[in-house]
Amino acid sequence: MVTTTSFSVTWDYRCPFARNAHEHVIVGLQDGADWDVEFLPFSLNQAHVEAGGTPVWDDPARRLDLLAGQVGLVVRDRSPDKFLRVHRALFALRHDQGADLRDAEALRGVLAQEGVDATAVFDEIDCGWPLDAYRKAHEAEAGDFNAFGVPTFMVGGQAAFVRVMTRPDGDAALARKTIEHIIGLLEDHPDLNEFKHTTIER
Repeated sequence: MVTTTSFSVTWDYRCPFARNAHEHVIVGLQDGADWDVEFLPFSLNQAHVEAGGTPVWDDPARRLDLLAGQVGLVVRDRSPDKFLRVHRALFALRHDQGADLRDAEALRGVLAQEGVDATAVFDEIDCGWPLDAYRKAHEAEAGDFNAFGVPTFMVGGQAAFVRVMTRPDGDAALARKTIEHIIGLLEDHPDLNEFKHTTIER
């Protein structure tokens, strides 16, 4: 009997390492990998708020910092069949095109490019529920798993921040191998707390 691999992984479109890891997940899924993946938004802005500072969710001046995450969240929940493409394109907007994730028109352009009704997405954001969902997801990740960054992979009661240095560049075998190694370490080696190369090949 084939067992589906289930895991969760956090994202913030600002992080290049999240982009790398999520591209591996996306390419693997598009190749038919038997993974049940829960994509969870996380706010690096909130993670860097000083103790006693105003949470980004409650600070009107930081509202645009949370816009791209809300766009991704709305597409995840309202147009799941288009989420993987939009998700990848939002990472590309920041890291390949160098655009500002706070630019609503740039975000609308990504949605239109991927066949998503941008007006409907922004109407959902205006209703307020995406910001509430974003906050609840972040607080659960930080509270239940002590998540501090992205991407954090979670399997059962185990969680690990993982820094993937490569992109799959369309190589589905590499994508599957990379993610399955990560999940295998989480499931089979909870005693391995830190494993970090001291040098990086360039």
